[in-house]
Amino acid sequence: EEVEIDIEENKLKENKLKVRSRIIPTNVKKEVWARDKGKCVICEANDELHFDHDLPYSKGGASITADNVRILCARHNLEKSAKIE
Repeated sequence: EEVEIDIEENKLKENKLKVRSRIIPTNVKKEVWARDKGKCVICEANDELHFDHDLPYSKGGASITADNVRILCARHNLEKSAKIE
């Protein structure tokens, strides 16, 4: 029995998986760190920092560019998480 595989369709699925990864790539983290000057963008704290998705990953936010990623301190990241339904 022969099995036919649509290679183009598989490539598309692989690309979609890469785009929707929750993991923030190292190059994006470096860009965000430089842009946000290693501080929380809300209070300028420089300890207990998190890389945060501005539009949450669960709501469709992406990780592959710096446009949707920012630095928040633990307090502001947890406050934000508590408000999002």
